[in-house]
Amino acid sequence: MLLIGLTGTALDTREREQLLAPQVSGVVLFARNFRSREQLQDLLDDLRELRTDDAFIVGVDQEGGRVQRFRDGFTRLPALARIGTVWDRDPRQAVALAEEHAWLMASEMRAVDVDVSFAPVLDLARGNLAVGDRAMHADPEVVSALGQAYVRGMRLAGMSATPKHFPGHGSVLADTHHDAAVDPRDLASIRRDDLLPFSDAVASGAEAVMMAHVVYPAVDDRPAGQSRIWIKDVLRGELAFGGLVVSDDISMAAAAAAGGVAARIHAHLDAGCDLILACQPDVVDAALDASRHLPPCDPARVAKLRGSVACTWASLEDNPQRDTFITHIRELDNEVAP
Repeated sequence: MLLIGLTGTALDTREREQLLAPQVSGVVLFARNFRSREQLQDLLDDLRELRTDDAFIVGVDQEGGRVQRFRDGFTRLPALARIGTVWDRDPRQAVALAEEHAWLMASEMRAVDVDVSFAPVLDLARGNLAVGDRAMHADPEVVSALGQAYVRGMRLAGMSATPKHFPGHGSVLADTHHDAAVDPRDLASIRRDDLLPFSDAVASGAEAVMMAHVVYPAVDDRPAGQSRIWIKDVLRGELAFGGLVVSDDISMAAAAAAGGVAARIHAHLDAGCDLILACQPDVVDAALDASRHLPPCDPARVAKLRGSVACTWASLEDNPQRDTFITHIRELDNEVAP
């Protein structure tokens, strides 16, 4: 049930041992794992040779803007807030741009054999330090429309969707990478605003949902990813979500509410998470020790996140539609984000 982080641009002996553990369902790659597209392809080929099963996935955050892990050799993707700015003058164009942005991102990831980019961000643009211009807009209706377009674009490129960060990370100031985050609003307010884009993405068939590390004390005193109320009652119950529930990175400061690494893993699993992200290499051994006696996530369910419709990089570059999309996306850099 673990997606683990790697240290550098090639696998070392210890990482090869870690990756063969039965509770490891995949890896999450970062900028530290990337030097060039050719090096990345070598790393991915090595991973696929080591783990040949369908229940092994490779993930990344290739959102665009400041959260784009692979840059040289890939299309530079503007932050999603630029699309929201277009919406304010031309909603139809913004919907088209969201779909094109998603297709470019996902098709390039699939061409190098990355299965999942954890996207789209469906948090509202309401001032959170970690989210910032990663969010598309402050209006839930707009985020819903653009989010559904983004999911369509990802699917056209052969990638499943993982909207994040449920139930909504945008309305609290703190950055959960560094601090605990507490959102004091009541459930009715969150339902009215933040939940709308997620509800619509689930209804559109999103294959996975990533949880927030935010605490909503009016609902539960535990972070959402460690809360049975948010996962079992709201996401599974009210929204009837049947896909995979993914934790945010348990290395983050806000995940420490449960205690050490073992306590964090158990808290997420007990709450209903299917996959646990242990993104920083210094927590991987502890995560493996804590989960060694636990049954792995159902391989058939994990395999549903594996990518499809992958093309080669050469055939991707040969696609004239891609050139058109790149032109449109580059023009987004002229938009001024709110």
